[in-house]
Amino acid sequence: PQRIYYLSLEFYMGRTLQNTMVNLGLQNACDEAIYQLGLDLEELEEIEEDAGLGNGGLGRLAACFLDSMATLGLAAYGYGIRYEFGIFNQKIVDGWQVEEADDWLRYGNPWEKARPEYMLPVHFYGRVHHTPHGVQWVDTQVVLAMPYDTPVPGYKNNTVNTMRLWSAKAPNDFNLQEFNMGDYIEAVLDRNLAENISRVLYPNDNFFEGKELRLKQEYFVVAATLQDIIRRFKSSKFGCRDPVRTCFETFPDKVAIQLNDTHPALSIPELMRILVDVEKVDWDKAWEITKRTCAYTNHTVLPEALERWPVSMFEKLLPRHLEIIYALNQMHLDRVAALYPGDIDRLRRMSVIEEGDCKRINMAHLCVIGSHALRVSGHLGQPSIVRSSVFKDFYELEPEKFQNKTNGITPRRWLLLCNPGLADIIAEKIGEGFITDLSQLKKLLEFIDNESFIRDVAKVKQENKLKFAAYLEEHYKVKINPMSMFDVQVKRIHEYKRQLLNCLHAITLYNRIRCNPSKSCVPRTIMIGGKAAPGYHMAKMIIKLITSIGEVINNDPYVGDKLKVIFLENYRVSLAEKVIPAADLSQQISTAGTEASGTGNMKFMVNGALTIGTMDGANVEMAEEAGEENLFIFGMRVEDVEALDRKGYNAREYYESLPELRQAIDQISSGFFSPRDPGCFKDVVNMLMHHDRFKVFADYEAYIKCQGQVDQLFMDPREWTRKVIRNIACSGKFSSDRTITEYAREIWGVEPSATAIPPPNLPRN
Repeated sequence: PQRIYYLSLEFYMGRTLQNTMVNLGLQNACDEAIYQLGLDLEELEEIEEDAGLGNGGLGRLAACFLDSMATLGLAAYGYGIRYEFGIFNQKIVDGWQVEEADDWLRYGNPWEKARPEYMLPVHFYGRVHHTPHGVQWVDTQVVLAMPYDTPVPGYKNNTVNTMRLWSAKAPNDFNLQEFNMGDYIEAVLDRNLAENISRVLYPNDNFFEGKELRLKQEYFVVAATLQDIIRRFKSSKFGCRDPVRTCFETFPDKVAIQLNDTHPALSIPELMRILVDVEKVDWDKAWEITKRTCAYTNHTVLPEALERWPVSMFEKLLPRHLEIIYALNQMHLDRVAALYPGDIDRLRRMSVIEEGDCKRINMAHLCVIGSHALRVSGHLGQPSIVRSSVFKDFYELEPEKFQNKTNGITPRRWLLLCNPGLADIIAEKIGEGFITDLSQLKKLLEFIDNESFIRDVAKVKQENKLKFAAYLEEHYKVKINPMSMFDVQVKRIHEYKRQLLNCLHAITLYNRIRCNPSKSCVPRTIMIGGKAAPGYHMAKMIIKLITSIGEVINNDPYVGDKLKVIFLENYRVSLAEKVIPAADLSQQISTAGTEASGTGNMKFMVNGALTIGTMDGANVEMAEEAGEENLFIFGMRVEDVEALDRKGYNAREYYESLPELRQAIDQISSGFFSPRDPGCFKDVVNMLMHHDRFKVFADYEAYIKCQGQVDQLFMDPREWTRKVIRNIACSGKFSSDRTITEYAREIWGVEPSATAIPPPNLPRN
C-alpha cells in the first residue's frame, strides 16, 4: 500500500494505558480482573506519566491523527523526536508560574521498544565539494539517531501502526578522532553535546525562537526519517534490493510525506539532496518527485510564529541544503518573473530568501513551493487566509494547491475514554456506530424533547462536575460549589487567546456582586488553566493577574459561593480529560482572525458544554453546524477587525465610555488585586491601554452582554440541556476520522478502509 509518513516535532500523547484498553476492547475485562485482585484500575491509571512531547494544539492534533489513521486502517507512521524532557511541569508559587523539568522517563516507559538495529547516521556542519561526478558533502560531524517504537492501535480493527521517535546518540569515536586525542576524559564528556539534540522540547507555542539547537532538532528528525523512508521503499515488494534498481519514478505513488507545520520543512531540500547527490536522479525529475511526495499543513496566521532562519546559520550547519534552497528559489522566481514581468515587488514578497540586514530563509515559502498540497484552516472564502495572509501571492499563483481541511479530535479519547457516562447514554439511544462514525450523533436530534434523555444528559454532567470538584479538593485543596456554572478556559496562555478578556469579566461580575450583595445571581466557578512559555513575560503576568484576582474574590465574605476564580495548575492532556467533561461553558474568545482552528472548542462541544466565542477558527464551523443561535457568539468578525485596523484602534475611547471597564482597569492598575505590590500589573495595563494588538476592549461590551445571556439560559436547566443535546448532535463533523478521510482522499490519494483485519489468532486470507 501507499505509506503515509506524518512528520512532526511534537506528539502530545498524554497517557497510554486506558487508550490502549479502549482501542483493544479490553477495558471492562481489565477493570474486572484488577478489581478481583483487590485493586482499583483508576488508581493505577493515575500513576502513569503523561507523554508531554508537545506544547498544545499542534502536538495534540498529531496524536489524534495517529489514532484516526490506525482506526481507518491506513499504513501510516508518525515520526518525531523522543525528547528526554517534555513540556515543563507548571507549579504556581505565590501566584507566579514556576517551571520544573518533566523527567517523564524517570521510571522507564513500558510502551516503547528501542530499535538499535535501525540506528542511522545524521550529518552536520562540513563543507560542500563539487566534483565532475556530482556533489559531495564532506568533513561532517555525525550524530546517530536511535529509533524507539511505540504501538498505535486502531479502534477494535486489529490494526497497530507505529510511532517512531528518534533519540540522539554520539558515535563511539565522537571527538576522539580529531583535536581531543590527548584528553580522553574530556572527549567522552563531550558526547553530551551530540546527545543534547533530543534532550528537551522547546516550550514555545505560536512563537519562533531561532536557536541553533532547534534547527539541529528539525534536521535531525528529517534526516533520520527520510533515510528510513527510502530504506523501506527500496526493500518493499514493489521495489527490490538490486543495486541496479535506483528508479524513483514510483516513489510518490508509494510514499506520502505530511509536514506538520514548517518544522519538518527541511524534508524538501533533504529529499532533493538524497535524490540528486546520492541516488543521481536528474534535478528536474527529483524536483517533480519531491513536490508530488510532500504536502504541508499550515497551523497559524500569526507572523511571529513563522520560521525565518538566518542564512548564516544554514551556511555553517547545513551548507549543501543552503545551496539546494538557493537553486530551488531561483527556479521558483524565474517562473514568477515569467508570469508577472517587471513585478519586482512580487518577486521580493514571494522569494524563499528574505533580503535585509540579516538574510533569512522563509520556511513557509519553501513548504509552499515544495509541496503539491497545502492545508489551511478556515474557509478559503474567508478573506483572512487569502487576502491578508502570508500566502496571498501564492494563492494567486496556484490556487489548486490550497485546500481547506477542518481539524478534528479523536472520539475515542475525547468521548469514550474521558466521558464514559455520556458515551453510555448516547449508545443506549443510537447504538455504538458513532464511535467510528461520529456523524451518527445527528440521530440524537430525535431525542431533543425526550424528557428522560434530557434528564440523563443533565445527570451525567452533574456527576462529572461532582467528580471534578472532588478531584480539585483532593489535589489542590480548593472547595468549589458543584451547583455553580463551571465556566472554563483552558489553553496555552497567549495575548491573542485573550485570557485578559475573561479576567475583565470576572472582575465585572465581582464588582456587581459587591455593589448589590443581596441580588440573586447565577453562581459561577471560573476556571482558567494553561502554561505560559518561560520567556513570554506578558503571559506570565497574565497568570499572576488571574491568581491575584482569585485571591481577592475567593476570600471576600460578601461573595461567598456566588463567584470563584480558580487557576488550574499544570494543565496537560490528563487534566483536560478530567475538566472538559465537567464544563458547562467553554470560552473560545480569541480576536477574530487569529486562531487558525483550535481543537479544544470541539472537545467541549462533544462533551456537552455550551460555547461562548468569537467568529474565529473552527468556532465558525461549529456555529455553522449547530446554528449560530445555539452558541453564544459575540464580538467583532474578521471584517470588523480589519475595519478597526484601518480606522485605528484606540483603547482609551472604550475606557472613557464604559464605566464598568474603567472601574476594572483602575482596580488592576491601583493595586486593588495586588495590595502588597500596587505597581505589579502596570505592564499589563500599559499594554491594554496603548499597544494591544488583540483589541481586548473592543469586544468587552459585547462579551459582558453575551455573558448575561449565558446566565439567563443557565437559570432554565431544561432549555440549557436541550441546547447541549443539539450541540452534541451537531458535533459529528469534528471527528479527526473525517479530517483524515479527507486528507487520505484529497491529498495522499489513498482510500481508508472501515473493515477490521483478522486478529492474529486467525489466518489472514
